[in-house]
Parts: sequence; C-alpha cells; structure tokens
Amino acid sequence: MNIEDQENIGGNSDEVSVKFIVTKTISAIKYVKSKWLLIFTISAIGGIVGFCYSIYKKNTYTAVCTFVLEESGKGSGLGQYAGLASLAGINLGSGGGGGIFEGDNILELYKSRTMIKKTLLTEVIINNKNQTLIERYIHNNKLRERWKNKDNIDSISFKGDAEKFNRRQDSIITDLVDIFNKKVLNVSKPDKKLNIIKVEVVANDELFAKEFTNKLVENVNNFYIQTKTKKAYQDVSILQKQADSVKIVLNSSISGVASAIDASPNANPSLLSLRVPSQKKQIDVQASTAIYSEIVKNLEISKISLRQEMPLIQVIDKPVLPLTVNKVGKVKGVVSGIIIAGLLAIIVLVIGRAFKRQLN
Repeated sequence: MNIEDQENIGGNSDEVSVKFIVTKTISAIKYVKSKWLLIFTISAIGGIVGFCYSIYKKNTYTAVCTFVLEESGKGSGLGQYAGLASLAGINLGSGGGGGIFEGDNILELYKSRTMIKKTLLTEVIINNKNQTLIERYIHNNKLRERWKNKDNIDSISFKGDAEKFNRRQDSIITDLVDIFNKKVLNVSKPDKKLNIIKVEVVANDELFAKEFTNKLVENVNNFYIQTKTKKAYQDVSILQKQADSVKIVLNSSISGVASAIDASPNANPSLLSLRVPSQKKQIDVQASTAIYSEIVKNLEISKISLRQEMPLIQVIDKPVLPLTVNKVGKVKGVVSGIIIAGLLAIIVLVIGRAFKRQLN
C-alpha cells in the first residue's frame, strides 16, 4: 500500500466521522421533535413548580458593612522617639514584625466560633423589645418546633453565663456557627490591594440581619484592638502603678522632712546630731524624686508606644434600612422552571434513547 492510498483512507475516515456525527445529531433532533408534547407537558409542570416556589420562597435581606483597617506603622511612627527611649532603657523595636492578625487573619476571626457565639448571645432592642440575637434567630426560623419534634428540647434557653452552658447548648451553638459560615455570613476583601473589608449577612429577617452585622463588626473590631494593644497596655498599667506608688513614698518623704525640721525649729548649729533626721528624710526625697522622674519618663514613652500600636478601624458604610431584598419574582420563577424542566426532559430523552440503542 503506497502513501497516497493511506492518505485516501485517512481522508475517508474523517469524512465518515463527520457524517456520523451530523447524522446522529439530526436523528436526535427529529426524535426530540417527535416528543414535543411530552417535553411541553414537563416544561409546563416546571413552570408551575417555579411559580409555586416564587410564592412560598421567603425573601432574604442582605446587610452590608464595609470598613477600612490601617495597621500601626511602628517603624516610622516611633523613629523620632528612639533616642529618648534608649536613654530611658526602653527598646521600642523596629516595628513591622509578624502580627497575629497579619494578612487575612482578621477575615477568619470574623468566622470564628468565639465571635459568632458572642454576637448571637448579645442582647439588642428590636421593636422596643429586649432580646438576644440567638433567640430572635431561633424564633424567626421556627427552630424550636423542629427541636420539639426531633429531640423534645423546645424549652432550651441560652440565658446566663455562656461559660456554664451544657453540652446540648454548646452543640446547638456549634451547629448555628456552621450554618452561619456556610449560608449567612460572608467576609471578604473586595480588592486584595486595599485594606477595605466587607461583611455581608444574608437572612430572611431584615432587622436581625442589620443588628447581627453591626454587633459582629463591633465585637470583632473591639477584640482586634484589645489584642493588638494588650502588651503595650499592660506595660502602661504597670508603670502607672509604679509611678503612683513612688509618688506616695515621695510625698511621705517630703512630709517627713517638714516634720523633722518642725521637731527642732531652732536647733543649735553646734549640735549636728539634731540635723540627722531631716537630712535622712532629704536623702529619701532626693532618691524618690530621681526614681519618680525616671518612671514618669518611661510611662510617657510607653503611652506613645500604646498610641502607635492602636490600629485605625474606620467604618465606611453601615447597613441601613431598608436592606437589599433578594427575592424570586413570579415571572422569573415560571421562566426558570420552564427552561430547567425542558432542558432536563430533553437530556433524559436523548440519553435514554442512546442507552436503549446500545442495549439493542
């Protein structure tokens, strides 16, 4: 067999493949057309289902809060105080080290069990009524009815100390946290280059969505600030206590000098022993003054460090009523139902026909 014959066979094979595909496609189209009544019926049923879905599907509301997070720049902010700090014996560091909330860690903090639990247990005022957010969510989603039918725990309460919750209470909160992370809560950075964070809460209760978003942002941001400044705040507190203690000693020493002088107002200059008590007290005053001055210096530098550690969190947009409504319109429900049902019917018919031919 020469090369020309091989090329002719290859060309004929390609032509057969194309003709086979075209023939099968035309045959399938004709078969689908012959089943138009069945497809029409199924599509109509899909449209009815879509219409019913649009009626019974609850509207959901989206609460959005955006804020900007600016980290402290210790390297540049404290550079001007480095010399003063070194004289006081304090090392302010070079700054910019790895922090516990570097990168996207704060996004995970929003999704943590601790923060969601704390927010759910927060008490708010809705429609002039004090209630916790978890009770509002449970009531609105009729969870107690489900619990009663399933586990007979419809009377369970989430009041009191959260640290003393029993196993069942903790289990329910864990389930709710999982639901929130999958369906309710979404935290993201719209632009990776910017430090703008967007928090979205989707719920079928408009007031709950708004309050939960506000409280979650408030709780997380407060926790973030407290954690970032914890060490610096502890340094300030310790130095403040030391300064107060030394000041008390200094005041006592000053009073002691005055008392010693008052005890011998007209002391004989030739009797040096009469001056000893007042001189001892003066030495105490001088020593306490030097110590107090050094502590106050260190205290002021620590306060500067604390201010530099404080991150800036500025809320840009808060959720405002009315919230964005997500609903399935009747027309959209009908059209979507018809299209989905029709496509499924066609796919099932074509696959079923091919499967039957394969068996035969």
